[in-house]
Amino acid sequence: MVDGKQRFSSRVENYIRYRPGYPAGVIDLLRARCGLAAGARVADIGSGTGLLARLFLDYGCEVCGVEPNQAMREAGERLLTDCAGFSSRDGSAEASGLPAGWADLVSAGQAFHWFDPLRARVEFQRILRPGGWVALVWNERRTDSTPFLRAYEDLLQRYATDYNEVNHFNVENDPRTIPDFFGGAYREDRLDNLQMFDFEGVKGRLLSSSYAPEAGHANYQAMLAYLREIFDRHQQGGQVAFEYDTRVYSGQLAER
Repeated sequence: MVDGKQRFSSRVENYIRYRPGYPAGVIDLLRARCGLAAGARVADIGSGTGLLARLFLDYGCEVCGVEPNQAMREAGERLLTDCAGFSSRDGSAEASGLPAGWADLVSAGQAFHWFDPLRARVEFQRILRPGGWVALVWNERRTDSTPFLRAYEDLLQRYATDYNEVNHFNVENDPRTIPDFFGGAYREDRLDNLQMFDFEGVKGRLLSSSYAPEAGHANYQAMLAYLREIFDRHQQGGQVAFEYDTRVYSGQLAER
């Protein structure tokens, strides 16, 4: 299994073009749950290409993106270069390099399942101000809501490399990981999210995933042939829909 911090190095451009952003309702939730205000300092851990950071920046927060993968980090810096209040650094969930007590909110978008939860918890407590908050966010692709999405899930089971091993559902569905991480009360909220793709789009979306075989892999050509088959079978007007549940887990870390 490739190191989680390096898995996306060859997939940056597809990630930029084809991964979903986060609905604006995430900000409304965090205002209600965490008292998030414009001007708050947000440490966005595993910031990648800046999809979640942009949401906070547009709201008026100061954001430091912490990203260990150089290619992803440089992409985020490039895409957010015109955003006031953004900075970026090489670091990880377990060793962010941020000063103690710097953040009002620590966020992780599509990233927490790559962290060491216990070590990340210690680091988040260190960099949060007293009374600060944590928000874990995932765009959770629906796997059974439409015939196309059922077929796409079948494609991954047939051809992906380590899909079941690294799937973030492993963390979300585990009865202990998230409760143990927060150590006390937290809230779980859900928002709808949607992408529409033509064939090139759905191909790029597939290849943005770290478990999708790349060119040269034994499964690559067969996977793309099957993708074309299921796309042609289920497309309507030349497009298919990717439906998501955007899940937001928010709370404060209980003292231990």
